[in-house]
Amino acid sequence: MTYCTNRRLRTPLCDVLGCDVPILLAGMGGVSRWELAAAVAKAGGYATLGMVREDPDFIESEVIALRAATDRPFAVNLIPAATDSGLLDAQISRCLDLGVGAFSLFWDVVPQAVERVKKAGCLVLHQVGSTAAAREAEAAGADILVAQGLEAGGHVHGRMGAFALAAELLDETRLPVVVSGGIADGAGLAAALAMGAAGVQCGTAFLATDESFAHPCHKARIVDAAASDTVLTDIFVLNWPAGSAVRVLGNSVTAGLGANLLGHDPRRLPREPISWDGNAARLRYSTDSPLRTTTGNLEPMPHYAGQGVGRIRDVVPAAVRLQQMASEAAELLAHLAAQSSEDGDVP
Repeated sequence: MTYCTNRRLRTPLCDVLGCDVPILLAGMGGVSRWELAAAVAKAGGYATLGMVREDPDFIESEVIALRAATDRPFAVNLIPAATDSGLLDAQISRCLDLGVGAFSLFWDVVPQAVERVKKAGCLVLHQVGSTAAAREAEAAGADILVAQGLEAGGHVHGRMGAFALAAELLDETRLPVVVSGGIADGAGLAAALAMGAAGVQCGTAFLATDESFAHPCHKARIVDAAASDTVLTDIFVLNWPAGSAVRVLGNSVTAGLGANLLGHDPRRLPREPISWDGNAARLRYSTDSPLRTTTGNLEPMPHYAGQGVGRIRDVVPAAVRLQQMASEAAELLAHLAAQSSEDGDVP
């Protein structure tokens, strides 16, 4: 059963994506699997499967499971610049064979990837961290721009705040602009809609939910953390291009860096297994975060979190998180409208 939204929250983006409220689930690798995606979609939001560098057979199993759970539209998140070209080709081919109708892309704009899925009639959401990247994405054919700010958890491509970047994009493009980074409650959603954005994308807020595939220890750290507990570093860079910064909760690895959080060369980092997912080793300094299936030493792994983490105080079903966010935003926007009306009546 879907969430019945207040009309005040509905934007044209909802019609484009086929959702009830303009709240998008970020395509968190390993975390945004079918169970979380289905929960967000059924609650009225827009779901994204986080399939970065996943085997095409696994992608197929996730798509089939998601479709069995809901007939709501969804996107598949891929990272062309961080994926071997052969694997990327196979991922896209499998998605197109499955009839996937939308792709969420991130990091450097790879025009060939955008053009390929657009030629197949697919919708393209492209997450960007700068106005320059936004121009590249729009020129390549993107339909929706996701303005990711420095506050975001996980991989962070730009160095601007989310709302500052969104404001620039709203001045430059006619494409729908979605705000992403540090948004974990209705106040963030209301602020985004009030500035003219089409919606918001949330990661951390949905990581700390029952359906998230993150390890319980990761969820517990989210609940206990404040915004000041997050750090931006490129020490967790194995599996990604050099210089790829991530926002994580501080741990023994980041504490050992002191002030030297950025500037690490992956070629000089040791390949030391510290944990496992089945037979797959997880290396110290890799981008792999602890999942439900992960065993071993989890503390040194990256526990991704955005600066909105201080607004999250419990682990709840994804539908509850989304409904709380939507209800709070609707109340805030109604209050602003009433206040504006009252101010307009003053002679």
